Amino acid sequence: MSRSVRATGDLFLAHHSGQRKAVGRVINGLIRQGIEVITDRTHLVHVSGHPRRAELGDLYGWVRPRIVVPVHGEALHLAEHAAFARKIGVPETLTCSNGDVVRLAPGPASIVDELPQGRLYRDGRLIVDAEQRTVADRRRLGFVGVVSIALALDSTGALAGEPAVESIGIPELTADGRRFDDVVHEAAVETMESLPRGRRRDPDSVADAVKRGVRAAVAAQWGKKPLCIVHVLTI
Repeated sequence: MSRSVRATGDLFLAHHSGQRKAVGRVINGLIRQGIEVITDRTHLVHVSGHPRRAELGDLYGWVRPRIVVPVHGEALHLAEHAAFARKIGVPETLTCSNGDVVRLAPGPASIVDELPQGRLYRDGRLIVDAEQRTVADRRRLGFVGVVSIALALDSTGALAGEPAVESIGIPELTADGRRFDDVVHEAAVETMESLPRGRRRDPDSVADAVKRGVRAAVAAQWGKKPLCIVHVLTI
């Protein structure tokens, strides 16, 4: 015998609060028990925390604000909200952007200053600016991994030993069964041998060339270019 349960508003609010996977597990668990779950994926039902125009109109009718400063949304949303407030008789409306300092009184509401604004991330025990490279670099590391190559050069610019290769987040084998560490090693050696003797004596030139050569070699086998760190020691 089939039972029917309608998803409640609380369930949908949790879904919209970033709990998509948790809500999915609940729904799947109910379905496995033979319960019919009605959601917005199969039926015309939906619960939203955003009021409609008529509901906003009711709110403004109860509160009767003198000033409305729309927030939350893109420029289009803010402008439409302000126009709606003016249409129903709110005396003053003011649209502003992130960082604007608003004076509500005395006198007409206006933007009087601007302050620095932006996003901050909690990174362990630190608070960092979203514009810092750490967040973007970590995303790249998670997607393409990292390869580290250490080279030792003698006074003539020749390799004093075999390059040392370490990789993290790189597949172990290529499609044809070669070890990726061997691909990196061969690319580093071939790049060194292709450099003019004068450039081999410049550690920065060597590091830059090896980095490009290794990334290209890995990309040819994997389709992704890893982050590449090259250490050049002169002895």
